[in-house]
Amino acid sequence: MELTLHQALWFLPFAAPIAFYVAWSDLKFMRIPNRAVLFLGALFMLIGPIALPFDVFLWRLAQLMVVLAVGFMANAAGLVGGGDAKFAAVMAPFFAAGDMRLVLVVFAGMLLGAFVTHRFFLRVALLRALVPDWKSWTTGRDFPMGLALAGTLIFYLLLGLTGG
Repeated sequence: MELTLHQALWFLPFAAPIAFYVAWSDLKFMRIPNRAVLFLGALFMLIGPIALPFDVFLWRLAQLMVVLAVGFMANAAGLVGGGDAKFAAVMAPFFAAGDMRLVLVVFAGMLLGAFVTHRFFLRVALLRALVPDWKSWTTGRDFPMGLALAGTLIFYLLLGLTGG
C-alpha cells in the first residue's frame, strides 16, 4: 500500500466529515452539493502540500483532472450523475496511483454493500420510517452513489492508518 500513515493522519480527520456529509446529502436529497465538492477540493489543495512530497502532490492533481474528464464524459453519456462525477474527481487525489487496484476493490465492496443496505432499508417499512423524508426512498431505480463513493474514501484512508 502506497498510502502512508502520515498521509492518512493528515487527510482522514478533515476528509471524513465531508464524505459523511456527501453520503447523507445523497441519501436525503439525491444530490451531492457543489459546496461539498469544493470543500474537499480545497482540503486537498491546503493539506496535500503538507502531507505529500510536492511532485506527488502535482501528480495527484493530474489524477483529479483525468477523473474529472472521464466523469464528464460518463455524465454526458448518462452513465453517472454530475455530482457523482465531480465528487469522484475531487476524491481522486487522495488515492495513491499505486493503490488503484486496492481502491477499485474497496469501491466494488462499498458499492455492493451500499446498494444492498440501501435496498434493504427501502424494503423494511420500520427502518424507512426512521427517515421518511429521504428522497432516495422515492426515486425508483436511482441509487445514491455518493454513499458508495464516500465510503470508499473513508475506508481507504482508514486502511492507511494501518501503516500499509
